[in-house]
Amino acid sequence: MNEPVRNLKPPVLARIGDRVEDVGTPALLVDLDAFDHNLAQMQALADAGGVALRPHAKAHKSVAIAQRQIAAGAVGICCQKLSEAYPFAATGIASIHISNEFVGADKLAMAVELARYVDLSICVDDVRQVAAVAAAATAGGVRITALAEVDVGQGRCGVDSAEALIRLADAIGNAPSLRFGGLQAYHGGAQHLAHWTRRRDAARRAAEQAHDYVRLLHARGIACPVVTGGGSGTAEFDCESGVYTEIQPGSYVFLDGHYGASEWPGRFQPRQALFLSATVMSTARAGVAVCDAGLKSVAVDSGLPRLWSGPGSEWLRYVAANDEHGVLQVLDENNQALLGSKLWLVPGHCDPTANLHAQYVCCRNGRVAELWDIAARGLSR
Repeated sequence: MNEPVRNLKPPVLARIGDRVEDVGTPALLVDLDAFDHNLAQMQALADAGGVALRPHAKAHKSVAIAQRQIAAGAVGICCQKLSEAYPFAATGIASIHISNEFVGADKLAMAVELARYVDLSICVDDVRQVAAVAAAATAGGVRITALAEVDVGQGRCGVDSAEALIRLADAIGNAPSLRFGGLQAYHGGAQHLAHWTRRRDAARRAAEQAHDYVRLLHARGIACPVVTGGGSGTAEFDCESGVYTEIQPGSYVFLDGHYGASEWPGRFQPRQALFLSATVMSTARAGVAVCDAGLKSVAVDSGLPRLWSGPGSEWLRYVAANDEHGVLQVLDENNQALLGSKLWLVPGHCDPTANLHAQYVCCRNGRVAELWDIAARGLSR
């Protein structure tokens, strides 16, 4: 039996200074010019509306990106899972909102530990969650901000009655180890309506429902310091609503295929910044090309990736994703010349696609300029 080769590792994907065409594939590429444009536009939108920007880190899972968002003016970040917050907390990001409910002893322990190092806020939609978090926070000697989640159209989490909201607010207010932070009012379905006017109308309805809940709290003498929610698709409407004090867009830094197919005639006009590079690895069958980016490289929950650039991109269609293979239909040309070609694909959904990779390869002027680790990949507890 051969001795193990303990230092045997695969080669790096890319090095700073490499030509983009020499980057190994599959790889997540970030166009830094487009990324910087998107970053600045969203921050300007929030600033103009007098609204705090708390970007959602679940979209990118990268400390490097979160640090750039905060440097540009963001007040902190959102995470969807407690474990996801750890890499960000460990590198000094001071304000983290967990925009999701959680139950279980392991989750409570994580919340208490995180609250020792960051200004932590969480979501609740049941008084039993409040009791459990309060007890854990008391035992751990920390204080946690709790926001009541209200359903403003998503139909998933969040209370949907005045009585339930008051019970939540009272339970939080009566717990010395908790502070009532306000409302989580997120309508995810509104983000992905392709037509701008439909997104606007859905966002306005969500804001009206959130406003009704705020007035209910005020009538009971309960201050509501924060109303947080919204996302990339509705940010411009949420900022002008007069209801939201904070917005939580995430995908705006990248603009994936799903968002890229939407209308953007308003004040926020993002550019495509995220791409998946792939190499054509087989042309054995007539009318077919096969690339090396399949299900382990790109999420397909929001549709198959589409071709952005590369030889023949105008007459190629990505038609099927297998574990390690992306099958391309060759519409008009001979496929033989494609072998070894590099293609740029636009992922349908950036969040789960990022979770499949370890690093972003960031490019400017045809060269690799930076490498950003995806430190929170796989952290879904």
